[in-house]
Amino acid sequence: MSIELQNIETHPFPPFLPEGARVLIMGTFPPGEHRWSMNFYYPNPINDYWRICGMLFLGDKNALYDAERKSFREEECKRLMAEHHIAMHDTAREVRRLKGNASDKFLEIIKPVPLFDLLKEIPECHTIATTGEKAAEVIAELTSTQCPKMGEMIESSNGLRIWRMPSTSRAYPMKLEKKAEYYAELFHSVGIL
Repeated sequence: MSIELQNIETHPFPPFLPEGARVLIMGTFPPGEHRWSMNFYYPNPINDYWRICGMLFLGDKNALYDAERKSFREEECKRLMAEHHIAMHDTAREVRRLKGNASDKFLEIIKPVPLFDLLKEIPECHTIATTGEKAAEVIAELTSTQCPKMGEMIESSNGLRIWRMPSTSRAYPMKLEKKAEYYAELFHSVGIL
């Protein structure tokens, strides 16, 4: 096996597609396993996604976080997403890390997600929300649309609404409360908040 093939990572999580899903949240790819606090999307304990959801749906940014274990509560996260009809997957199925870190800037996408096959499994979902610029660029390419500006939505020719949300990475220079405002607008638009 060549060195190049050895460096290719395959997405570790299956798509999370709850019944009645109305929005599909899509990042780029999970960080390395050494950064995980659980075996589910946004596993890094310093990522803001689950804090945003805690704020918006439970009134407490730490509602889904176990401070003692320094981990998110995986089953509670899954239950919350299912209750609110939020599906989750990422835009890349296979990647190569060019610098060995989680930065999208140094992530080469080898194989993107088969987006339209995924959407067939959640027929009530007509909204995709990307959590960052690289994910937004991948979806724009897959849907033959323009990449929306951060915080904005565009509609594809077949009626798919595509939002570009602020990255939930702590490296993205925006306060948690401001990020939550953008996500609140998204969730209001699909009637789940």
